[in-house]
Amino acid sequence: MDAFRIEGGHRLKGTVRVNGSKNAALPLMAAALLTDQPVTLHDVPNLSDIRNLCKLLEELGCTCERDGGTLRLHTTDISNSRASYEIVSTMRASICVLGPLLAARGRAEVSMPGGCAIGERPVDLHLRGLRALGAEIDLEQGYIVARSKRMHGTKLFLGGQFGSTVLGTANVICAAALAEGQTVIEQAACEPEVVDLCNLLLAMGAKISGQGSPRVIIEGVPSLSGAEHRVLPDRIEAATYMAAAGITNGDVTIENCPTDVMTAITDRLHHVGLNLETIDGTDPMRQTVNITSDRRLAPVAVTTQPYPGFPTDVQAQLMALLTLADGNSIITEKVFPERFLHVAELSRMGANLYRQGPTVMVIGVKQLHAAPVMASDLRASAGLVLAGLAARGVTQINRVYHLDRGYEHMETRLQALGAEIERISV
Repeated sequence: MDAFRIEGGHRLKGTVRVNGSKNAALPLMAAALLTDQPVTLHDVPNLSDIRNLCKLLEELGCTCERDGGTLRLHTTDISNSRASYEIVSTMRASICVLGPLLAARGRAEVSMPGGCAIGERPVDLHLRGLRALGAEIDLEQGYIVARSKRMHGTKLFLGGQFGSTVLGTANVICAAALAEGQTVIEQAACEPEVVDLCNLLLAMGAKISGQGSPRVIIEGVPSLSGAEHRVLPDRIEAATYMAAAGITNGDVTIENCPTDVMTAITDRLHHVGLNLETIDGTDPMRQTVNITSDRRLAPVAVTTQPYPGFPTDVQAQLMALLTLADGNSIITEKVFPERFLHVAELSRMGANLYRQGPTVMVIGVKQLHAAPVMASDLRASAGLVLAGLAARGVTQINRVYHLDRGYEHMETRLQALGAEIERISV
């Protein structure tokens, strides 16, 4: 099993390019099941989650050919509609094949999803939306079994206890794209990754309006064609490298940065004391920005929310940064209230953290100290890496396979910025 060994205390300096978004790429890949023509995606990150979904798509009759950052997908065999437990259990995002399979083949059998241990994430909103379109859905031996001869458009509500559902919205949009008539989704997820999916579907011949707002309207079409599409940059990866620059008092230039969809993130980082200067602002979704930080990091209060609020996927990285702020910060988790497994590990490194339900008070300390720590989920892993970059001594982060799900070769990219970090086998 791999681990990271990090010698802290080195200031990051240099340039890093943001990769295509994992959270956008996975539903885009699943959309290839909607057509028998080739779909070509550019700027696809080379991550374990991407490779696992390729395996699943190939089981479902869709060939996947990678050439650098380009992924060519072509569905040529529709005989199998069963997404097996062996693959789906490795990552929750596999659920994104449910809507496309049901729409294109009239049947889908998808194992209940696995993924990170960050709290309860039910699929009831996915099923509610597909049932509203006319699907018959049963749970059989751990599988979601959905059937429909032809779905019909309707008006439906996708809000849940903690807001809208990103993958649920993606599933319903994909299903509605081939349904008969008009579908209106209220409380649709507004995330840019959903907009990116809609842009691909539009290129494939779908009729969609309102994407990026809580009300999305889909006019069903008889069939979809192939298309070519570039995946939007990963706003979570960009935020992670911004925080890495801040926690090391660094000077980092970030290319291909989607600042246009990062306002909540950059607002909080600005208040902490990070300075963001746009060097190339021609395309607001692919800017080049320079990140430096004040010597004094200021405390802030932040609450995670669905987009356009502060993303839950940056909560752990911000917490790591705020451990060194001069004062008390408050972080409240409104999306996944149990997403605090990194709190105990950061405390092992000398962070002063107090949790009360969905809220953590972060009392800033002068110095973090190296310690052996355990990664519990993808974004918690990133938070621990940031803490290790700033800590005094040598930190070992175990179980970094979580990190490999969302960050491509993070250790080599940090090395290029001057970090003393290496991957080791333990």
